[in-house]
Amino acid sequence: MSRSLTAAGPVAELALTGDLARPARLTVSQLLAWPQHRARVSFDCATSGTRHHSFTGPLLHEVLSAAGPRFDPARRRDRLRFLIAVHGTDGHHALLSWAEIDPDFGRAPVLLAVTLDGAPLDGAGAQLVLPQDRCGARYVSGIDAVRVDGGYLAGSGAG
Repeated sequence: MSRSLTAAGPVAELALTGDLARPARLTVSQLLAWPQHRARVSFDCATSGTRHHSFTGPLLHEVLSAAGPRFDPARRRDRLRFLIAVHGTDGHHALLSWAEIDPDFGRAPVLLAVTLDGAPLDGAGAQLVLPQDRCGARYVSGIDAVRVDGGYLAGSGAG
């Protein structure tokens, strides 16, 4: 995980990279400045059964939109080819499509959570929360990178 040093010790950061006009590095404290949304979730965990938690944080769509995804403005559906790769400090990865989180399409309320059951995630880093998922496999803890990639074009590979 990328960390900045402060008087209180290291602070977890996540990097927004890829096809963005304004890539950024964000801390949990900076994510707290965004409008906060709450999600009460239940999901199946392969190792510990059903889990129940409450998370708060900004919507992934809002944070990434502010970073300026490089969609072709002349083609409304251009954003449908964009993928979002999320990486955690433990090596866990998850992949989403832009259409999943876009209000004009899937409108999934995916969070970059800054609290878990009321406890701040300052030291651990933000967590990806997908309230619509029945399985918790795409919940990524300690996010250190979110990459937006518009390079995917279906049918462009050799056959």
